[in-house]
Amino acid sequence: MSGFGHTSGYTKARTKEPSKYTTVRLVIEGEHFEVLVNPDSALSFKQGKGVEPSQVIVMDEVFSDSNKGLRVGVEKLRKYFQTEDEAAVALEILKKGELNLTQEQRKRLTDEKRKAVIAIISKNFVDPKTMLPHPPLRIDQAMQEARVAIDPFQDANEQTKLVIEKLRTILPLKSEKIRLQVKVPAQYSGQAIGVLKNFGEIHKEEWGADGTLSAIVEIPAGGQPSLLDRLGSTTKGAAQVTIVK
Repeated sequence: MSGFGHTSGYTKARTKEPSKYTTVRLVIEGEHFEVLVNPDSALSFKQGKGVEPSQVIVMDEVFSDSNKGLRVGVEKLRKYFQTEDEAAVALEILKKGELNLTQEQRKRLTDEKRKAVIAIISKNFVDPKTMLPHPPLRIDQAMQEARVAIDPFQDANEQTKLVIEKLRTILPLKSEKIRLQVKVPAQYSGQAIGVLKNFGEIHKEEWGADGTLSAIVEIPAGGQPSLLDRLGSTTKGAAQVTIVK
């Protein structure tokens, strides 16, 4: 096939710094198409952070196997992409293909997603004996004990559902919500209402003639300590909070 085995430019770049680049791969009808990319800018591009493709794609060359330096011939480019323009094909592969993460990237994303899952559990579940949230470290230890595997790409909320099922045999967990009556002086009420909306669902909201706020908010029981800390900081300790039975 014309074009296979040609390594112009690629071998030089790969030999100079072997671990500098990674690939984005697209599979169409069993055929593999790859482009060389800069790992960090490619990840940012895939996360929708507005990175220009020119900052991502290392060279406008399409490979069937970049490790071996095998380039795709023009016949296959025409067949699967309706063009011989490798720059256009490279861009399509970048947009539609799967990024091959570096080990460092995978670890970083997995750690970030693990922390997100732990935060969700800590906020929404409590120890039924104490009715207080488990410390993040205890949740992390239980996840290790249960051999929980974290997917760096799957939504944290979706993963949490699966993690909870695995943790129940190790860690007592109860999902419970509480209602709090919150009263805030006028000078802090504007900021406080935003805090309450971020933490839970407001069931009652009353504003005094002088701008004071009185509200009833329903939140996960595990989120109470964080809400109290946030309100205390926002209102300089002026907020009054009581549990509504």
